[in-house]
Amino acid sequence: MSEGIGYALGAMLLYGVADFVYKRGAAAGAEPHQFLMVQTWFFSSLAILYGFFSGALALNRGALWGAAAGVLVVVGYYNFARSLKSGAVSTHATIFRMSFAVTVALAVLVLGEPLTAPKLAGLALALVAVWLLLAAPGAAGGDAHRERRSSLVRVLVATVAVGIASFTYKLGLRDGATPISLVAAQGAVAVTLSTAFSAYVDRGIRPSRAAWSHAPAAAALLVVAFTFLAKGLEGGEASVVVPVAQMGFVVTALLGFFFLREPFTGRKCAGLAAALAALASLARG
Repeated sequence: MSEGIGYALGAMLLYGVADFVYKRGAAAGAEPHQFLMVQTWFFSSLAILYGFFSGALALNRGALWGAAAGVLVVVGYYNFARSLKSGAVSTHATIFRMSFAVTVALAVLVLGEPLTAPKLAGLALALVAVWLLLAAPGAAGGDAHRERRSSLVRVLVATVAVGIASFTYKLGLRDGATPISLVAAQGAVAVTLSTAFSAYVDRGIRPSRAAWSHAPAAAALLVVAFTFLAKGLEGGEASVVVPVAQMGFVVTALLGFFFLREPFTGRKCAGLAAALAALASLARG
């Protein structure tokens, strides 16, 4: 089993629950920009506090990659939250967490990480899982079709942005950053951008009750998830650790089926089975 896989599994669970909280916030009426703003308030505060009290907060050149990740994460999570306004969480979280394909491609092409047989098998199974979980949409009117298409574009933008952000973590660690320094730098940039954007859209700082109710929980989950991801990348290959961490869509899909009563078909059951097989293969590295 690849080094860092334990942290990757922990990140996977937390990312999956966080994506579900995003859907709950969207269903409660939280506007995406307000949700992201409140989330980053708590995310950055928790990351800096942990870094300070643990003594691991060190702002050096490597931490600048965390700042770059902050820009990409704001783009990614804002578009993901927007996509959930009209998309099923079991579907869109699956697409969103396919960001690992972008990270793997960059790790292989830029860092020269090897593409082993278990990695190839795991990636292939993950693609099969996504195809199975993305059940074909039913017929709908023109407005509904356009809304779905816009939602799909947004989640694809989010997927690419977060895939690149995960890769910047590996670059930051190679340049000497500590895991929590990357997370804290990401949070500092994200809170600045998201607050400024929300103030521009709303002509002030007026987060809704729905944002206050759900965003802090998402922040707590994500700050630990990103820290676990960074810790896993310290000793593990990006082409193994990131795919495992991003398999959180299995957790989100299960929560969507059980708590939101999203349809659970034979096709989706097969998709989850393929996802678990992909997880096992990727864990072998």
